[in-house]
Amino acid sequence: MFIAITQPAVEPIGPDPVAVPYAPTVHDLKPRALHALLLANAAQRRLRGLERKRADRPEDAAYWLHAAPVAVKKACALREERSFAPLP
Repeated sequence: MFIAITQPAVEPIGPDPVAVPYAPTVHDLKPRALHALLLANAAQRRLRGLERKRADRPEDAAYWLHAAPVAVKKACALREERSFAPLP
């Protein structure tokens, strides 16, 4: 039996704070855009955790439900670090 190992079409260049597998890396994001991406990432992780919980996979659910607050903390740290002005 042969296994074909494929490479992704887009190779990331440099570190990506919003690590989504096989997604293209966006360089020079504005702080608000990066903040929004981090919060969207946290929401996706939380939904994935709830999905795993409904599928009766407690180990996977615990991992993803723990990963969601980590992404929110990253977003909060970015907001404090860059200290951009509040929305009008």
